[in-house]
Amino acid sequence: MIMVKDETGRIEFYKENEDDKIWWVDYIDQTGLHAVSFDKKKILFLFEDYPHNFTPEEKALFDKENPYWANFFHKRK
Repeated sequence: MIMVKDETGRIEFYKENEDDKIWWVDYIDQTGLHAVSFDKKKILFLFEDYPHNFTPEEKALFDKENPYWANFFHKRK
């Protein structure tokens, strides 16, 4: 987990679907990071932070909006 202020100019935010609440984070000139943000202030990395650095509310929302990833990580507690 990192803060957006430390990544200025290296990232772009986008949503998979217009109605989503979660922002995906695109690192310019880098691939494979799979990062998200709930508030455009804190960035969470799926492979590093899920689920232990997500709040219960963040995890529930993430799982609802991203069933593929929820299933992918279903063995993590």
